[in-house]
Amino acid sequence: MRTATTIEGSGGDWRETVEFVREAEKLGLDMCWVAEAWGSDAPSTLGYLAARTETIRLGSGIMQLGTRTPVAIAQAAMTLAHLSEGRFHLGLGASGPQVVEGLHGVDFARPLGRMRETVQVVRQVFAGEKVRHSGEHFTIPRPGESRPMRVSIPPVQVPIHLATLSPKMLELTGEIADGWLGTSFVPEGADAYFEHLDAGLARAGRTRADLDICQGAEVAFATDPAELRDMLAGRKKQLAFSLGGMGSATTNFYNRAYARQGWREAAEAVRERWQAGDRDGAAALVTDEMVLATTLIGTEEMIRERLRVWRDTGVRTVRFYPAGEDLEERLTTLGRALDLVRDL
Repeated sequence: MRTATTIEGSGGDWRETVEFVREAEKLGLDMCWVAEAWGSDAPSTLGYLAARTETIRLGSGIMQLGTRTPVAIAQAAMTLAHLSEGRFHLGLGASGPQVVEGLHGVDFARPLGRMRETVQVVRQVFAGEKVRHSGEHFTIPRPGESRPMRVSIPPVQVPIHLATLSPKMLELTGEIADGWLGTSFVPEGADAYFEHLDAGLARAGRTRADLDICQGAEVAFATDPAELRDMLAGRKKQLAFSLGGMGSATTNFYNRAYARQGWREAAEAVRERWQAGDRDGAAALVTDEMVLATTLIGTEEMIRERLRVWRDTGVRTVRFYPAGEDLEERLTTLGRALDLVRDL
């Protein structure tokens, strides 16, 4: 397996964030994804990291549909690819209505078609072609006096990864993407994802070997059962937020992902408690099993075994979120995790 991490450029100690990435590069980490969400934009952070690193690959994890035109997405990706001397990967995702409509004021409806058309336009731009597109979501150029244009940046090939969770979006990922940025992943329930990825791959005449399956999880090492119990208690509150608070009252893709992997009743109960304002009650409904199934938390032997399961399930890139109270602890956790992957 290859190894990766994700950072968020949402403020705080920027020097520490950059130092973390630079030290992770020295440890041999293969890739760093930069999240956007509702914090700092990803391309600005990625441009700075491109100048401060040498070998680690860099990716947008993710840029959100609707916040930029397809050509603007392509321009940012091409710029970062040239700045990093070919180390950049473009990660795209639909996000959700809470961010897209609530923050950006852009219509979230029909993200499937918008994603397909965006990738089509982006690849035209990457190839140095004059952009011509007539679809349901984008018409380039617009009717009138405009004529097709190409960007002046030299053409460049940039891998495109899609962050998707719903069945139709997963099918699209298998059909058109170079990689899948997944989350809320339970290896034992992986067919909930792979069934749809494989359908899209088959439609394009491809196999799973043609898709970089990149999964992320927190990694944290416990020295004994008591410490593990404390770790799980804290993570239950975080998972309750994902199941109940991410998205709107009716649209939560994380909740649906857990439901498809065997926790439908539990996920719905957590959502109801959270939406009612009972945060502690929602966390109390999250079980140890739910946390352990989707994270890399435990003793060293537990984590080693879970990594083996992830690998055997088909994960090609594992994206670590290393736990730690400070930079040194996070790097120590990351280094231990990297050693376990190498041992595999």
